[in-house]
Amino acid sequence: MAGKFEGSAVVDRPIQEVFAFLADGQNDPKFSPRVIEIEKRTEGPIGVGTVYASTVKDAGMKTTREFEITQFDQPTTIRWKEISKNLVTAREGGYDLEAAGEGSTRVTIHNVLEGHGFGKLIEGIALRGARKDAPGFASRIKEAIESS
Repeated sequence: MAGKFEGSAVVDRPIQEVFAFLADGQNDPKFSPRVIEIEKRTEGPIGVGTVYASTVKDAGMKTTREFEITQFDQPTTIRWKEISKNLVTAREGGYDLEAAGEGSTRVTIHNVLEGHGFGKLIEGIALRGARKDAPGFASRIKEAIESS
């Protein structure tokens, strides 16, 4: 059974700047310590259909992940789905952005995690870990954007 986690933070930057930073998946290692490397696999500007491939380290194991952007509405909404096949995947995820006062933006990140095969047995563990880290994850996004 899939489960959702989310976290929010207010970033001291205008919404367009926050959107541009988050839309570029190559910024992910700046706030996600599990991302070892990432690259854009599709040609052209970032938008619906853009695919990013990454190598991540989860629970001491390296895996390859591929995500496709499924919704791209500047400056408020980015959605993706994981197209790689791993034990636990992000079936859907995204960022929601909203203006939060003069020059600030509220960012909410969310993912729906889903186990496959043996991954169904560890899905709950992965989801609990993600939920526990969600506030910290949102805080790391804030710090990365504000320091850029």
